[in-house]
Amino acid sequence: MSFEDDRAAFYALSPGGWRDYWTLLHPPYTLWHLSYVAMGAALAPVLNVRWLLETLLAFFLAMGVAAHALDELHGRPLGTRIPDWTLGALAALGLAGAVVLGIDGTHQVSPWIWAFIAAGVFLVLAYNLELFGGAIHSDLWFALAWGAFPVLTAYFAQTGRLAINAMLLAAACAVISHAQRVLSTPVRRLRRQVVTVEGTVALRDGTAESIDAATLRAAPESALRWLSLAIPALATVMVIARLV
Repeated sequence: MSFEDDRAAFYALSPGGWRDYWTLLHPPYTLWHLSYVAMGAALAPVLNVRWLLETLLAFFLAMGVAAHALDELHGRPLGTRIPDWTLGALAALGLAGAVVLGIDGTHQVSPWIWAFIAAGVFLVLAYNLELFGGAIHSDLWFALAWGAFPVLTAYFAQTGRLAINAMLLAAACAVISHAQRVLSTPVRRLRRQVVTVEGTVALRDGTAESIDAATLRAAPESALRWLSLAIPALATVMVIARLV
């Protein structure tokens, strides 16, 4: 088995040292979901760059750092060598940093941001630690937490209110996140749980093609790679258009 086949994710590096922290951050997916923050902010009538940057940083700390650290602490799906205490510290510091940034918003934008802070902390803990028997760790909750929630939070941080266009965009991003989950779930299973895959595909012309794990994951993983580039590109265009 090659290293490509043995990796826990297509973006994972070989275990050890700084490479584990790169893998832990899930860079393509973190950038993907931070793009929803940028999209939500870009819908505001006037884009406040300060609030955009603070919201991006808050979600990076809560989702990119804390959520992924908790996920790795709960079962080691990525197989990193990061010590448990380090993962715990990253989760605590990430959540604390996000909360502090949110509190700044409660003073400057609206006290209702407390509701977003509470919801964000709940989602990070309940989803990644699989609380309540794993009821929150589902495709639906993934779509709501990592798709819709960033859009609504970013828009509210800009305007102090919610609007129909933000809700529609949140619904669209939830659908995209659900599609991401549909693609990534079988890929994760093939990479992290399946030992061997053997079989053939018989074609009508009488030829046969062999099947292995790499064959089965090629199409969905390729789609994920392209989407992880397309969504940030779309978000960048939206922000530039608003700034200009």
